[in-house]
Amino acid sequence: MIKLVCTYCKQECDSNELHTTCGSCGKVLFPIYDLEKAKEFISKDSIEKRKVFNIWRLHEIMPVYKSIYRISLGEGWTPIVRLSNLGKDLGMKNLFIKDEGQNPTGTFKSRGICAAVSKGLELGVKEFVIPSAGNAGAALSAYTAHASVTAHVFVQQDTPSFIRKEIEVMNGNLILVEGLINDAGKQAKIAQEKYGYFDVSTLKEPYRVEGKKTMGLELAEHFNWTLPDVIIYPTGGGTGIVGMWKAFEELETLGLIDGQRPRMVSVQSSGCAPIVQAFKEGKKHAEVWNNSKTFAAGLRVPVAIGDYLILQSIRESNGTAVMVDDIDIKNSMLKLAKKEGIMLSPEAAATITAVEKLIESSFINPDDKVLLFGTGSGLTTPNEWRD
Repeated sequence: MIKLVCTYCKQECDSNELHTTCGSCGKVLFPIYDLEKAKEFISKDSIEKRKVFNIWRLHEIMPVYKSIYRISLGEGWTPIVRLSNLGKDLGMKNLFIKDEGQNPTGTFKSRGICAAVSKGLELGVKEFVIPSAGNAGAALSAYTAHASVTAHVFVQQDTPSFIRKEIEVMNGNLILVEGLINDAGKQAKIAQEKYGYFDVSTLKEPYRVEGKKTMGLELAEHFNWTLPDVIIYPTGGGTGIVGMWKAFEELETLGLIDGQRPRMVSVQSSGCAPIVQAFKEGKKHAEVWNNSKTFAAGLRVPVAIGDYLILQSIRESNGTAVMVDDIDIKNSMLKLAKKEGIMLSPEAAATITAVEKLIESSFINPDDKVLLFGTGSGLTTPNEWRD
């Protein structure tokens, strides 16, 4: 890493200093790497020989300089599973899922939080703060416990009791907030300004996106340095789509993949679909979604700071954005469990409903290689499986 650059106004920042968002325009900062230098160490042959199977596998294009600060609980390198039974039912020959539920604390949040906490440690941070629908707060509590530092987690009052307990038992300082994730974000910001905590809100700091981009690095390697035709991703804050799009650009510059890109698909609940609405209306930014309602807590994000990056990734890839109803999400949870033996969280199961709609609309063809992101395990939402 050589610097931080604003994705909006292109302002540059010193990567040796602690930053959150751009000081000039308040938008998202990205770490930038000397990829020509990285080529001296990264090749297909050298990667194959590496014994590290976590998010630090390609540490040359990750933001933490010193290995002592690259903490890990075994996150990343999650399996990609062919969905043979569901694929047969849908007439799909190449339908896959990347099972992120096998990460620590059961969700993909482990990746980004691991990267953010690691970089925070390298820059001397002792106290972190985050607003969360639950899973990111649990991940932050896990990694700060592992690093012997402190997490302050602001969550909605209706956050599932299991996840609240998860945060507490891992020594997270849990604060309940009335309202939605954006309300929790306001309270977290007040705490950050008052006490000087490092705010690791989604895309309001430069490092979680680097942890999430490892999903793209891994799937390229898994498919022998090619990419799927379509990636379907459940979208709340959208760091996963943004991170993977960044990863693909870096991999091409490194000479590991060619210029072929997947069509990126954002999936949201019909009860909270600001990205879908903005995409359909041709807008660069999404408007705040009022009266957000969905049982898929991770999709209940009325506004995302990285909206312009999500929409840019979708459009540059010739992708699309779809909304799905909660009742269909619930049915998809049960369907995949019965068909494939994989229990997904509601957010992740939204991709199953989405692929069915995309087949129906002919956006997906039977011969397409389609990858779904199972962003969380159904075991993190035990109440949703009760009769």
